[in-house]
Amino acid sequence: MTTTEISIEALARRVDELQQQLETTRLEATRAADRGAVDNVFNRYMHYHNAYEDERIIAELWAAPGTPGMWSRYNNVGRYTTYESVTAYHRGRPRPVGKLLFHYATTPVIEVGADGRTAKGIWIMAGLESGLMDPEVARNVPPWVLSGGDVDGKPVWAHWVWCKYGVDFVKQDGEWRIWHFRCYEVARAPFNRDWISFAKDNQESHDSQLAWFGDDGVPVFLPPVDEPVETDYHPYANDRAQTLEPLPPVPYTDFEDTFK
Repeated sequence: MTTTEISIEALARRVDELQQQLETTRLEATRAADRGAVDNVFNRYMHYHNAYEDERIIAELWAAPGTPGMWSRYNNVGRYTTYESVTAYHRGRPRPVGKLLFHYATTPVIEVGADGRTAKGIWIMAGLESGLMDPEVARNVPPWVLSGGDVDGKPVWAHWVWCKYGVDFVKQDGEWRIWHFRCYEVARAPFNRDWISFAKDNQESHDSQLAWFGDDGVPVFLPPVDEPVETDYHPYANDRAQTLEPLPPVPYTDFEDTFK
């Protein structure tokens, strides 16, 4: 083999190496962009939810109608497994006068599948919820709802709330969309109580199907579920140790549903 032939062969090997490096760099750049896009989807959800922009959540963030396998879950009562029932939570949600909803998300762990078609993420949420309630409505709500005091003759309800979210995403037409949605309430407490003494009442609240307090503080409940859940989840309680739930996602190739 001549020196020229050796040089050409070495150059060809070098070109192959550079092509492989370029492909690896492109893949890493795409994964980084996908991770940022997934984080943006969930954070947009939180901004829209705080401002009662539910139609934007449906139109911009949830997977398209007919997407196989989509679901959502909020408590131990059951899961929603159709586009109609999943999005029912976001339909008709009022924007009550005097109500403040302020949730903010932190500590994301996000993994994009090797094929770039699905992604998994978890977040921790902290925040507050508050509003005024018509005195007649207040007569019929559990005492743990109210926080003491009134404004202009209307009882006040004001709660701290902490949650975790486990969310799966699917890429559709080049855009990341929510596919599976799970909220894990960690603890809650009225403004005038601590979450430890409130834990028992909070479990009652967690399994009550209560969705939110609407106009004049009227309780609004979640729609009937489509199927039971496989395992229960319980918010903080005095007699239970903390568990790692949901598990932070890890790198994966093929999608596996880990948020039940």
